[in-house]
Amino acid sequence: MPAVPFDFPLGIALWSSELRANRGRFVEGYNYSRLENSGDSFRFTAMAGAGRIAELLRSFAACLPEESFLILEFYQEEPEGETKDNPSPVVYYSPYLLTEEILAFLEPYLPRLIHDGFVGFGLANNREGMELFYSEEKVLTCFTSNQIQIMNMLARSGLAHTPDLVFPTDFGHDHLSLLCHPAHQLPEPFASMAEQDLDYVQFCQELTDQLEMYPVEENLAFFLSKKEQDQIGARLCHHPEFAEFAEEDFGSLLLDWNDFVDECTTGFQGDLWEYRQGLKLRDVIQFAAEGVVAELGRKLLEIVAEADERFRTNLIDCRKRLDPPGDIPVREERFWYQGMVRNQGAELRRDLIRHGWYRP
Repeated sequence: MPAVPFDFPLGIALWSSELRANRGRFVEGYNYSRLENSGDSFRFTAMAGAGRIAELLRSFAACLPEESFLILEFYQEEPEGETKDNPSPVVYYSPYLLTEEILAFLEPYLPRLIHDGFVGFGLANNREGMELFYSEEKVLTCFTSNQIQIMNMLARSGLAHTPDLVFPTDFGHDHLSLLCHPAHQLPEPFASMAEQDLDYVQFCQELTDQLEMYPVEENLAFFLSKKEQDQIGARLCHHPEFAEFAEEDFGSLLLDWNDFVDECTTGFQGDLWEYRQGLKLRDVIQFAAEGVVAELGRKLLEIVAEADERFRTNLIDCRKRLDPPGDIPVREERFWYQGMVRNQGAELRRDLIRHGWYRP
């Protein structure tokens, strides 16, 4: 009996020579392994036909808490050929929203997200240490600390554990946008769509605008498991001012510190109180890093190391310092209070003058 062709999405086209040589090797299934730098979490990697992806997304959403956020990755201009100047995809996160609301909003976009070869998307809740992502390579990746739950979910969807699974990335292939296909050859629902609705830049931009998504730098890709988040939360409860962050996603706070550093680099437009609120983010990170197990503490400081270095190089007048809060018991010298950022907006400079920063 001949092998049934794998249900590839329209956005992945294996080279004819690869298909002939490897016909029958592409099957649905998954494998998994422990996640590096997170001993209690696992990475699942799965191949599933395009027709199963919507079902798998909904099944995973049922495993999430009430709220989650959408991840969207796409090229803001289409790559052309194999050149050094090829653009990189941009990753966007939505704010935390009700998971059911995200699914309802995605419904009319799902076929395009699944099939376009320049788009990846997924759902995550960092506080629970769970993420599912369907990449532009059209491979599913899941991060979780509850591997039994995900195994059961995949099994219910018809995917079996397959250690020798192969992926499109193992073979020569091309990525195609929906606009690459002749309109008359497209199946529904694409055949009846206008050209602009098939343009991934257009429909991805609609998603980012309507869900108020924000770009996330590629070098800030990190994963904190639920156990790690719980350890951090327990540590923050030991300080009355920081306890308010204990139930929040600590990953969002790490991203907020990076955003603050970015703002200071381009020109801080807030006042002195707002500037101090930015420095407080780094206080919280240091307090957490020094009070959890050493491995996790190193991991947190490694995540912010690049932003820290950019902030250091942006500081001037380093013989002076702002008065830091005195009731935060940390061992390390808080360099972020030493000196002042170069690019001060009018409000910050005004407040610094009023507080005597520029006295001889």
